[in-house]
Amino acid sequence: MIRPTAAQTAQWEEKGYLVFENAIQGNELKRLQDAFDYWAEECKPAWLDRVEAGEMAASFYDIPDPFAKDEIFVDMIDHPSYYGSLMAFTDDDLILLGPQVRTVPPGPVCYSGWHPDVPHSNPLHIKVQVYVNDVELGAGDFAFVPGSHKPDAGPYSRAHQLEAMPGHKRFAGEAGTAIMFNSYGWHTAMNNHTDTPRKSLILIYEKRTPDRVDPKRFASIAHLCTTPERRRLFSLEA
Repeated sequence: MIRPTAAQTAQWEEKGYLVFENAIQGNELKRLQDAFDYWAEECKPAWLDRVEAGEMAASFYDIPDPFAKDEIFVDMIDHPSYYGSLMAFTDDDLILLGPQVRTVPPGPVCYSGWHPDVPHSNPLHIKVQVYVNDVELGAGDFAFVPGSHKPDAGPYSRAHQLEAMPGHKRFAGEAGTAIMFNSYGWHTAMNNHTDTPRKSLILIYEKRTPDRVDPKRFASIAHLCTTPERRRLFSLEA
């Protein structure tokens, strides 16, 4: 397991994020891209029908039940490039809450605005965003306010113009880049002004607490969780 360096730990504590360039590479990245593209295309008609019916937003769509679609999505959850840091920052007591396999199509308005995901009363909540295609600035890139995860940070306002948020940092990256961030911090996806959809995985984790452990949540993939570590990560064991 690759543990974070002293410099990475210091940045995580001070800034609230880490970037892992080339986290996913080579044949594994190709596998991920192929699975993402195949299932996004397969699921797109159902999404468009629900958009037309007013049941879903048109600004993004997620592949439903991705773990049932391809094992590569399961393999991203405990990927060695960032898993050791996730474990280190949660005192080796980590659970997965879920994945989002998300496409952000081109459009003038992003699906989200500036926000934290949880209050500080919530157990430590961490997300990892993995870019599946190359993401340039202005292409729905992820943005974060460094230091905004701290209890005494702010106050912050939900700036209507995303670019107006003071002190924010935007993250361009090549396919395979992974961005880990503390979800107490203020973040958003920026508008996608290009002609290319932004494709990413958003993996959601939390420091384990008994009331969040649900053995039924990922029971359908129990056959893929053959080690005690993975069974615990997927809440299959207490």
